[in-house]
Amino acid sequence: MKKRIGVFGLLVALVATSALMAGTLPSAATGSGSAAAGTARTAATTIRIWADRDRKPAVTRVANQWASRRGVTVEVVEKEFGKIRDDLKTVRAENAPDVIVGAHDWTGQLAADGLVLPLFPKKASTAQVPGYALDAFSYGTTTKRLYGAPVAIENAGLVVNTRLARVPKNWADLEKQALAFKNKGDGRLAIAVQQGQDGDAYHMYPFFSGLCGYVFGKNKSGALNPKNIGLGNSKFLKNTALVDKWNRTGLINAKVNGDAARDAFLNGKAAFWVTGPWNIDTIVAKGIKFQVVQVPKIKCKSVPFLGAQGFMVTRFATTHGVTSAAKDLVSNYMLGSGPQVQLSVANGRYPANTKAGKAVKNKYLAQFGRAGQGGVPMPNIPQMGSVWSELGGAWVKATRGEGATKARAAFATAARNILNKIG
Repeated sequence: MKKRIGVFGLLVALVATSALMAGTLPSAATGSGSAAAGTARTAATTIRIWADRDRKPAVTRVANQWASRRGVTVEVVEKEFGKIRDDLKTVRAENAPDVIVGAHDWTGQLAADGLVLPLFPKKASTAQVPGYALDAFSYGTTTKRLYGAPVAIENAGLVVNTRLARVPKNWADLEKQALAFKNKGDGRLAIAVQQGQDGDAYHMYPFFSGLCGYVFGKNKSGALNPKNIGLGNSKFLKNTALVDKWNRTGLINAKVNGDAARDAFLNGKAAFWVTGPWNIDTIVAKGIKFQVVQVPKIKCKSVPFLGAQGFMVTRFATTHGVTSAAKDLVSNYMLGSGPQVQLSVANGRYPANTKAGKAVKNKYLAQFGRAGQGGVPMPNIPQMGSVWSELGGAWVKATRGEGATKARAAFATAARNILNKIG
């Protein structure tokens, strides 16, 4: 645990001054009264942020730039990324964060549990942030509210080895080139997209959306409706005949897992790979000449799933008396282009702010950013937990080669199973 940024003596003086004004001094004894006093001691001057190891240095630098202009002290505490969400449920108030770095798909559960506060940023702060990025951190069963400031977006794209293939002009061109490459034999793959035994709904999503599929529909207020299951929508089911064709031709093969997809592309056995920015360095290290684009439109636009990272204000900011400052840091400052450029450079993810996106120097990261335009944030409501295995499993059943289930039946069954699980 890192110690707080600031001067202990100054904090003591502030405590003493506050206590005299209140007409009492806190006791040195331990117990609930002392814990409350401990919370009050730091509330006036310090905002505590929980961040993971990878993001901590950049978050510390950026947050302190904001804090230095406002006379506020920032303490950034290192936590394992997954434990940020889990520990927020059980942490004692005196040790709790006012702000967390988190993934957008935590939003629904944290908001439903009352652990994070809604944000109301200025219009100027959201003007350069796409609606789909803000949607990633929005939640509500009837009225949708914003609960986080997206600062980074990541998504899969179609990576093309430009020494082996042309960047496809459209879906028909991609299909033609990929099959021609595969049919040369020697263990080649048409499109290296990972599935494996358990399936992979994330990497398969561009093909799903391209056939006009969706996970959850929305109600009139724009909130996700878990009763509207898009795996069973008539337009998508009509288009699933194409999945049967892809299975017959071997365009997509469920037997390909993550390792097989990666190795095929890196070893010249696949000219097209559906992957994300986390593999940029791996591809560059192999000396492969490549370009990243969005999967071409099939019947509908083939947009990817989006994962967003950002900042959320916890309910403990209210307990600590720093709600206004914490919300200013998150909902106004962190949405700006300046902080997001710095965070992008440090952490290798494309910024949510469009102005910051134009400043990205890494051409491959910029290409992944463009490949994500119009993407769909992975649903952040708790019911999404009932979807992953069913959606991924339907793809596996329909694209496993000989003996595959007809795609229409596979996805219609998955839709019914999801509805039954959700109840």
